[in-house]
Amino acid sequence: MSELYILQNQDKLFLSKQKEWLDGRDRNSLFKTPHKDEAVNQRVEISAKDYTQRITLMLCPVDERGLPVIAPEDLPPAQPRPAKDSKDAEAVMDDMLSNVEE
Repeated sequence: MSELYILQNQDKLFLSKQKEWLDGRDRNSLFKTPHKDEAVNQRVEISAKDYTQRITLMLCPVDERGLPVIAPEDLPPAQPRPAKDSKDAEAVMDDMLSNVEE
């Protein structure tokens, strides 16, 4: 197996095994298949559920671990990490302890 098919949408995000759209930096969690017909079927299934998706098949070479090699220009811009809740872990623990003491 020297090449794999992966699916990418119009936002340059990649389909995961759980049918979510990811940035592709964790290549192990991506949907990947050596079979073009399987990739096409997956594209049709996703498009039927969400007609706004414009999905393309990408044929990628495979590295020594069997993961697709994605060119840097095919990756989306880095996504900002989600902000933490307004309370940090220490504040949450203090609230819990104060409730126990009452």
